Amino acid sequence: MSLEFINSDDQLYRPVLAYDWLEYQSDVNPENIAIVDLDSKKSFTYREFNDRATRLANYFRNDLQIKKSDRIAILAKNGNEYLEFYYACNKLGAISVLLNWRLTTSELEFIVNDSDPSLIVYDDEFSEQIDRLVDLCSITEKLRINRGASDNPFEDVLAKASLAPLSDADNPLRLIDVQTIMYTSGTTGKPKGAMITYNMTFFNAVNSGVPNGLSTESANLVILPLFHTAGLNCYMNPAVHAGATNVIIRNFDPEDCLKKITDPMLGISHFLAVPAVYLFMSQCSYFEQASFEHVRHAAVGGAPIPLSTLMTWQEKGLPLKQGFGMTETAPSCLSLPSHKTIEKVGSVGLPLLHCEVRIVDEHGGDVAQGEIGELWVRGPNVCPGYWNRPDANRSSFTNNWFHTGDAARQDSDGYFFIVDRRKDMYISGGENVYPAEIESVIHELADVGEAAVIGVPDEKWGAVGKIFLVLKPGSTLSPGDVLRHCAGKLATFKVPKSVEVIEVLPRNASGKILKRELA
Repeated sequence: MSLEFINSDDQLYRPVLAYDWLEYQSDVNPENIAIVDLDSKKSFTYREFNDRATRLANYFRNDLQIKKSDRIAILAKNGNEYLEFYYACNKLGAISVLLNWRLTTSELEFIVNDSDPSLIVYDDEFSEQIDRLVDLCSITEKLRINRGASDNPFEDVLAKASLAPLSDADNPLRLIDVQTIMYTSGTTGKPKGAMITYNMTFFNAVNSGVPNGLSTESANLVILPLFHTAGLNCYMNPAVHAGATNVIIRNFDPEDCLKKITDPMLGISHFLAVPAVYLFMSQCSYFEQASFEHVRHAAVGGAPIPLSTLMTWQEKGLPLKQGFGMTETAPSCLSLPSHKTIEKVGSVGLPLLHCEVRIVDEHGGDVAQGEIGELWVRGPNVCPGYWNRPDANRSSFTNNWFHTGDAARQDSDGYFFIVDRRKDMYISGGENVYPAEIESVIHELADVGEAAVIGVPDEKWGAVGKIFLVLKPGSTLSPGDVLRHCAGKLATFKVPKSVEVIEVLPRNASGKILKRELA
């Protein structure tokens, strides 16, 4: 007996569409609470959330003529407006560009010029910075969010916009289409825009949401900034996919956050934070009386977490689930089961279900178990490349395997450990910092002969920058002068904390600075 397909060519090769999660939840779970904004004290059901995102998408399309694959940027802190913006872009097929509000105007200038958005949505507190960016870049439209004020252009737009459903039968949205551009710092000093597809976001929801028990009964606390892949996808997006509630924190305060997690009225069941957040919360006086009975899943990522912090939370009855991910992997790719937290301390766990992981040598061949090599990742959760960066694409991908740049090993039980950064990057407070970018700024000073930056351990932030400086003869430049110069050019988390003036930088035979010797 033969198996025949009707219209086989169409059926077998039809592109997989990117369906509207928000529209679905509005139909299936309309009265479920979708968003609780702790700053504005507003909450929205999935029906209300969907209506607001639809109105915003119609404004983008009808009033501003924004279409599929056009870029729209946002410079805003966490809030219901951020989620409405993000899902409005999804409905339209516009590519959202999520700007880091911690960056300086000069840093944002490069990103805005590179992504070329036709519109920037922004919080009122960033008005001055936006005005400068409009002068520096080719931005034609801007939309201000003025929370709590009678003069709020964002709300005015929603009040007037159409609720008509958005669809484009002639140009449907596909899973392979680019959904978001997320910029990561580059080792050359220039940020790279990772192209995040709908496919990546979907498989992260499957990889992270299902095994971690997200459901319509769950409440996820959004602690990290939504411009960050962890804030966006661990677990805001998986929560929407599951029809769960997202409870949004706008500005992090350790004690306030701790009280929100333990508030039975909010019923927080899921959240992810960087190690510094857990450290700060554990140092609060309220921590001693805190109870986490309703928390089902607490995850930690973004940087290695000290054993002492793990044990502190373990003793409180809340084991922290460790893992590994990157912007380019949507982000989750490895996860350590909670019951292995102490037994496999330091491990980032095992590959997620829909993800492949290898450790390779310098030639791309697999290393033996226990040996150290570079971690490579492949799967539907991996980005297809960087925006406008064919050079970076060539150096970062081999046969769809993404080179993480991290040195790793695998133990005899198959668990993965990140051993060191193959690149010079270090992580400060959960944010990636690349020394080349800082060194470029330092070299703007005429009295600087040579400079090298490394990350050094710090109890508070995990790591902070230290500058090793070689001055030109006769220079009177002081360490304070250098740090003040950096503070005027770089985001706060990138500014080094100390300077050491030395006579010469150690180098190898080929002239490369030996940062291991500096460390």
